[in-house]
Amino acid sequence: MKVLILGVNGFIGSALVENLLKKEHVSIYGMDMDHDKIKEFLSHPRMNFVEGDITINKEWIHYHIKKCDVILPLVAIATPSVYVSDPLRVFELDFEANLELVRQCVQHKKRLIFPSTSEVYGMSSESEFKEESTNFVLGPISKQRWIYSCSKQLLDRVIYAYGVQHDLQYSIFRPFNWIGPKLDHILTPKEGSSRVLTQFISDVLKHQKIKLVDGGEQKRSFTDIDDGIDALVRIIENKDGCATRRIFNIGNPNNNYSIKELATVLLDTLKNYPFFKDKADKTIIEIVKSHDHYGQFYQDIQNRTPSIEQAQTYLGWSPKIGLKESLIKTLDYHLSHLDHSLA
Repeated sequence: MKVLILGVNGFIGSALVENLLKKEHVSIYGMDMDHDKIKEFLSHPRMNFVEGDITINKEWIHYHIKKCDVILPLVAIATPSVYVSDPLRVFELDFEANLELVRQCVQHKKRLIFPSTSEVYGMSSESEFKEESTNFVLGPISKQRWIYSCSKQLLDRVIYAYGVQHDLQYSIFRPFNWIGPKLDHILTPKEGSSRVLTQFISDVLKHQKIKLVDGGEQKRSFTDIDDGIDALVRIIENKDGCATRRIFNIGNPNNNYSIKELATVLLDTLKNYPFFKDKADKTIIEIVKSHDHYGQFYQDIQNRTPSIEQAQTYLGWSPKIGLKESLIKTLDYHLSHLDHSLA
C-alpha cells in the first residue's frame, strides 16, 4: 500500500509515520515544509520525503496522488488566534488548497482520508456530538473564529457529495483535542497562537502566568495521540470496507475536562518532576476575558463531547488512555528533550 501524507511532519503526520513504518506492506510518500519531527525515519527504505509546500509544489503532489493508493491531506491552520487575526489565510489553505487535492482524488479515483475537526459542531447544545445527526451551530459572520469550522464543514459536504455523485471512496475523521509528544515546540509558542496544552507547559517553563480565557470553564474531550493513531490506522487499513464513506469522531469522552481542570492536573503532574516542581509551585493562574485575549472576532465553545459509537461499531475502536497518563507521556518526551538551561 502506497500512502501519501501531506503535512507529514505535523503532530498527526509524524505519529502516523512511526506507526505505519512498522507495517511491511506500507510505503509512505510525504511532503512538508520541515522534517524535524520525522528526521529519525528519513533513512527508512519505505519512507520517501520531499520538502515542499502544497500551494507551490503542485506537480509533485499531482504525480503522487496518481501514484499512491491512499491520500491523507493533513495540512491546515488549526490555531484559534489565526482564525481571528488572518481568516482569509485560513480559508485559502484549509479550504481552497485542500479542495484542489480532493478534486484530484476524484479525478484519479483514489481513496481519500480527510481530517475534519470537532470544531464543525460549533456551539451545538447537544450533550454529545453525533456524526450523522447533530446539527452544526455557528456564530454570526462578525465572529471570524468560525471561518475554520465553516471551511472544514464545507469540505466535508463537498467530499460527501463527490461520494454520492462521482463514487469517491472516502473516510472523514474528526479529531477531538488530540494531545501527546510532538504536539508543538514547547519553548516557541506565542501567546494565544499555540494549542492549549503546549501553551500551558510553555507558560510554566517561562515563569509566566497560565491564562484561563473567560475562567476556563469550557470543556474538551482530550484524546491521547496513540489512541487517535490507532483509530486512524484502522481507517487506513479499511478491513472489509468498514471505513468507506463514513465519518468518525475520534475522541475520548471519558477525558472530558474543563480547561481550568486541565491547568490544575498539569501543574500537579509537573510537581512530580524534581527540576520543574518549583516552577509549577510558583505558577499563577489568571482569568482573562476572551475579548482581551483573542480580540473582538472570537467566540468560544462550551462543550465538545463526542459520541464514538460509529468508531466502536465499524472500527472496533475505543480509547484507552486517561488524561493523567497522556500528560505524563507528553511531559516525559518534551522535558527529556529540553535544555534545562533554557527552561
